[in-house]
Amino acid sequence: MTPEQVAAASKPLVLDLGDAFTRCPITLRRARLLGISGWAFYVSGRAGALGDVRAETVAAALGFIAPDAVADGWDGAARTVRPFEVAAATLAECCRWGSQHLDTVPGIDRLAVLLERAGAAADASGMPLFAAWRAMLVPGRTAGARAAAGLRLLREHFAGAYLLAVRASGMTPLEAVLAGPEGEAGAMACGWPPPYPPIGPLVRRRLWAEAVTDRLAAPAFAALGPDGGAELLDLLTATRAHLGPVARSYPAA
Repeated sequence: MTPEQVAAASKPLVLDLGDAFTRCPITLRRARLLGISGWAFYVSGRAGALGDVRAETVAAALGFIAPDAVADGWDGAARTVRPFEVAAATLAECCRWGSQHLDTVPGIDRLAVLLERAGAAADASGMPLFAAWRAMLVPGRTAGARAAAGLRLLREHFAGAYLLAVRASGMTPLEAVLAGPEGEAGAMACGWPPPYPPIGPLVRRRLWAEAVTDRLAAPAFAALGPDGGAELLDLLTATRAHLGPVARSYPAA
């Protein structure tokens, strides 16, 4: 398989697994302990790696979430806790979840190594959120914790690559969400209010953007070589099967 083919095949698996920890009740409880809403925990937990920046900067980095919705979550959290602290709490929960759910997965040590190698080799150009997350220290050292952190990092890499590809296609982030599998429901979930533009002419552009996303992410997987890329796919597939319903399909946004 070529690196682009590995990127395309691994993308849905990484998007599933890299976000699974956020659906854990223990993770959601952390928001209450910090004294912020679940939405504020999501926005600051994801973008807090950027540090104390303005909501407009966060909206630009996240891309697919409506700026007003970003501001609600970001400013709401900032009144109680610094953004970087929320990001650190999010990473700690990710590693906690990984130790709890992934340590017993066969081959998890090898998966952690491959994910770390791919994350280190990824090109961060134009992806500030990915670069910020890559610079954070991973607190968990078990194989499951390292794998969970690696999955979360690569998920951010795919999201950043997709945002670049969407803009290069001539679509706005809202148009890309509307043209995606969740359509208007996805747009509403991301805070975009109706009315919405028609999506018919956008579908072909979205498919082009998906292909460009794979091309942009390919250098990360080229570092693994053909055998390592195939092994990564096998381990990702086995890990998702091991987790069962915990892993569900989520868009890159």
